[in-house]
Amino acid sequence: MKLEELENEALKLNPNLRAKLAEKLLHSLESLTEDENERLWAEKCLRRNEELEKGTATERPGEDVLRDAKVRLS
Repeated sequence: MKLEELENEALKLNPNLRAKLAEKLLHSLESLTEDENERLWAEKCLRRNEELEKGTATERPGEDVLRDAKVRLS
């Protein structure tokens, strides 16, 4: 099953089941080693850079991102 298909199926779940699935997925990331975390972040950075170069993603000033995060967390 492709990732997009899996995402689509997961999004069909009721909110309680989606929350349980999200929690399990997040907990599975906590057991990663430091090397695995670094590798995943490096891969994410490369994908993000490709998206920016292709124009399929946009940039936002860091101040805006932090301001929005603080608003959401308050």
